[in-house]
Formats: sequence, structure tokens, C-alpha cells
Amino acid sequence: MSTLNHVFFGWYPYLCLTVFLVGSLVRFDREQYTWKASSSQLLRRKQLVWGSTLFHGGILVIFFGHLVGLLTPIAIFDALGIGHGFKQGMAIVVGGLAGLVTLVGISLLAHRRLFDERIRATSSFGDTAILLIIFAQLLLGLATIPLSLGHMDGHEMVKFMTWAQGILVLQPGVSAVIADVHPIFKAHLFLGMTIFLVFPFTRLVHIWSAPVWYLGRKGYQIVRTKKPVERDVRRPAAAGAPTRVRPVGQAAPQPAE
Repeated sequence: MSTLNHVFFGWYPYLCLTVFLVGSLVRFDREQYTWKASSSQLLRRKQLVWGSTLFHGGILVIFFGHLVGLLTPIAIFDALGIGHGFKQGMAIVVGGLAGLVTLVGISLLAHRRLFDERIRATSSFGDTAILLIIFAQLLLGLATIPLSLGHMDGHEMVKFMTWAQGILVLQPGVSAVIADVHPIFKAHLFLGMTIFLVFPFTRLVHIWSAPVWYLGRKGYQIVRTKKPVERDVRRPAAAGAPTRVRPVGQAAPQPAE
């Protein structure tokens, strides 16, 4: 079991991160036009708007919560006087609420994509697969809440922080830190890393093309000009016939001899 634990949580994270970084760079550089899904905005638009808003809002809270919670050095929390138990409670409350909001949003999106024949017909395998993978990951994340309530001292949370930070600094043998955690936690970690692995091959890469640079862009004005036209008055138009026009300056056609 220790060997499998080392493979899944010692080696696998580096495989996922390498594919995530290299794959994203290659696809951003060479294949940006391939990372969109077929448009279906005109179908069930209200359900799309509600689902997308709830999903994106909730997932951003979850992502940055995990990012700060796992990668902030423990010494910083200690220096700020934030106890492990308090941090554990905040993670449960904020993460739980954000998880429920995200679950509602992705449920609307999944129902729309799977049960509308026209939308399903225009969906690729990757569009549907990544939606279901994220759905399963959310369920696993919510399933960890009852387990976390049994460790309100924050001891289990410190294990995950130590593991995540050890992976980033290439610490050998750091996988042993989480060897004895509950299998649901391990499944949640494994599926989360797998999302990073498949990230460059799915529509998730559209995250890199978010137009955040427009926030600091100077305004500009688009001016369009329309070339004036004049009527061809050489002959009267028949009743009900469309009026013939030609651009100003264009010579009228000469009658055939």
C-alpha cells in the first residue's frame, strides 16, 4: 500500500502538473481556435445563464479557497493568530456553501447538455466528460465535510497543507504524510489532480483566454463610413419594381448600340 500511495501522491502529481503546464502552453500558442465548444446559447438560454452564473461563481470561491488554504505556509497562519481549528471551521462553512452553489449550477448545465436532444447532438465527448468529472469531484468534496467535522482540531487539514507544499518544493517522500487519511480524501485529491491532467485537452483551457487585459485597456472609438449612393434616373422605374442605385461617381452604363 505504501508503494501505491507513493505512486498516486508522490509521482502522479508531477505528471499532472507537467502535462497541465506544457499542454496549456502548447495549446495556447498553437491551437487557440480549437478550445471552444459548439455554441448552444440560443437553446434553453435562461437555464444556461442561471447554471453558468452559479457554477462559475461557486467554482471561483472553491478554487481560490483551496489555493490559499493549501499553499499558504502554516507559519503565516500561526503568525496571524489564526488557529487550525478556526481555519478548519471556515473551510467547512465557506467551502460547503460554495460547493452547494456550484453543485446547483453544474446540475443545471449537465441537465441541459444531457437531456436536450439538440444540445446533446452538438456536444463533443470532451464537453460532456469534463462536466461529469467536475460533477463527481464536487460530490467527493462535499462528502469530505462530515469527515472533516470529526477533525475540528485541524490536524488532518495540516497534513494536506504539508503534502501540497511539499509537492511544490520537490520534497522527497512527502506522500507519506497523507498515507493514513480517509479514502474519500484520497479519491478527492486523485480526481482533482486528474482534472489538471486532462485540462489542456478539454474546453477548460478557455480560462487562459479570459479577457482580463481589457480592464486596463484604453478606450477607443470605431468610426464607420457609408459611401453615398444616387438614383439611376435615366429611366423611370416600373410600378412595384426595386429602385436601382449606383455609388456616387460611378459612370452610368451606356446603352447597347
